[in-house]
Amino acid sequence: MDAIQQAIPEPYRPWATAIVLVGAALLAALLAHSLVYLIADRLTRKTTAVADSSFVLHTRRAARFVFMVGAIRLVLPATPLTEETLGSLRHVVSLAIIASVAWLMMRATAVVDDVIASRYRIDVSDNLLARRVHTQVRVLSRTVAIVVALVAFSTMLMTFPKIRQFGASLLASAGIAGLVVGLAARQTISNLIAGVQLAMTQPIRLEDVVIVEGEWGWIEEITSTYVVVRIWDQRRLIVPLQYFIEHPFENWTRSTADILGTVFIHADYTVPVDAVREELQRLVKLSDKWDGRVCGLQVAGTTERTVELRALVSAADSPKAWDLRCEVREGLIRFMQREHPGCLPRIRAEIGSDQKAR
Repeated sequence: MDAIQQAIPEPYRPWATAIVLVGAALLAALLAHSLVYLIADRLTRKTTAVADSSFVLHTRRAARFVFMVGAIRLVLPATPLTEETLGSLRHVVSLAIIASVAWLMMRATAVVDDVIASRYRIDVSDNLLARRVHTQVRVLSRTVAIVVALVAFSTMLMTFPKIRQFGASLLASAGIAGLVVGLAARQTISNLIAGVQLAMTQPIRLEDVVIVEGEWGWIEEITSTYVVVRIWDQRRLIVPLQYFIEHPFENWTRSTADILGTVFIHADYTVPVDAVREELQRLVKLSDKWDGRVCGLQVAGTTERTVELRALVSAADSPKAWDLRCEVREGLIRFMQREHPGCLPRIRAEIGSDQKAR
């Protein structure tokens, strides 16, 4: 060891010693982290609590960073560096500690999501309560993560003396500064407030069936600034959170998932309505998509050439209602083609001759 130190030039020896000490501290921190999480893994295998395994899973990487920067902070006073250099390094390490702790806290919010997902399943038929809870937790956890990030960033800035002095000088003009910051962050703040409103009032929830901007789809994801709508043809519509506060939209699963579907058939005036009604009842009874609540057929309108038959059927959710409507429409058309072809829409004409003209 002495030979190695003698081989290093005198000006670089303190740095070499510091690098060795920091390297040893990092190695010890990694070993301690691995040991702690190895024990945690074994303990979580013996329990059935979702929170335990979820905490170990989500915080592993962030905790490793906390161990590393903490070890560096502990070993810095033992390094033979100048006080000025140590002050700069302490500042950098302090910034890293603030960032790592904030990262750990943000990752810990994912544990709440996993616990809620295990207790309230949305992959069941009656999932209204589960979707409500998932939506609240998802939006609030994103909001908490943003608040933690903002607080951590502000704390890191306040560690710089010049920025602290600048902040003190702004106190005299706090009104103007607040106005400028408010205008600059207006969109971000409005989206955050809209997110809290959505979490509390819940005009939309995860997996709600909605019609937005003329597009029919499901609420796939709710972030802190926008909502992802999964359209029926696998496209994705990205909508700002504030849109759902300021604009009207359709929510087909606001209070329940079951829905009514309509089928319109145009036929000739000679159509036997009772026979078509009986065929409709036969068709829905054969379908596994009908929930047994509503089945009816009425003459909903007339024109100078046809009558408009409206079949009303019910289903447990909108995808089943769509498929049921298609089945009923196809079945009624086949029935009329097979049993009453003369009742299909047709144009009547009367051809006569003018005897006087001859």
